[in-house]
Amino acid sequence: MTAADLSVDGVTLTAGARHLVRDVSLTARPGETIGLVGPNGSGKSSLLRTVYRVLRPDAGEVKVDGADAWSLPVRQLARTVAAVVQESAADFDLAVREVVAMGRTPHKRLLGGDTPEDAELIDSALLAVDAVHLADRTFDRLSGGERQRVLIARALAQQPTLLVLDEPTNHLDIRHQLSVLGTLRRLPATVLLALHDLNLAASFCDRLYVLYEGEVTASGPPAEILTPALLAEVYGVETEVAVHPRTGAPQVTFLPQEASA
Repeated sequence: MTAADLSVDGVTLTAGARHLVRDVSLTARPGETIGLVGPNGSGKSSLLRTVYRVLRPDAGEVKVDGADAWSLPVRQLARTVAAVVQESAADFDLAVREVVAMGRTPHKRLLGGDTPEDAELIDSALLAVDAVHLADRTFDRLSGGERQRVLIARALAQQPTLLVLDEPTNHLDIRHQLSVLGTLRRLPATVLLALHDLNLAASFCDRLYVLYEGEVTASGPPAEILTPALLAEVYGVETEVAVHPRTGAPQVTFLPQEASA
């Protein structure tokens, strides 16, 4: 399976008279991990919804491997793109293993049962998010962090060539944040994700797109764009940016109001 090539070209999305995103373009080359960062309301989630085909753009286009994502048959899209959304209304009265098994649906015939390959992929997905011990638990009895890991496992079991995630570290403790992002980084897939934590984004993403008021303010490798000047413009706070002595990634420290006065 080859990682997908993603191209977003001039996408504009409106809600009434308000622009959610305006003329946004981005690319994700096969196998890249691309991060969307920016303050609340900057358009990150809206842009992701145009990619995993929930909100149709008013202008522009989204292409996956050169094909218009909005023209692909539903089954083909589901075999290509998996999404983990920020707010999931799902409250499954199912065992965790059954929830993760849903990720195999696009690859099966109607009413087809699980094959040995399916079982192996489900086990691997549970292992990847440290959820093997949850397999027989009921999903609706899990904590927020446990649910998040199970939903990520479901997406992994789908074997997408493009994985789209909106704040995948929500509800996760520090160990699982690092573990999950490390797993995503190693996938044989292209990954597009929105993150609030700039230090995690800097450590795990090949390139970042900074969204502000629905537009791309900057894009490029984290070391090039995470500057005090840009962060002051976008987030309205003073920062210090250093190089992490072990990873070499930018390390952002936000200064309290008193320290920046």
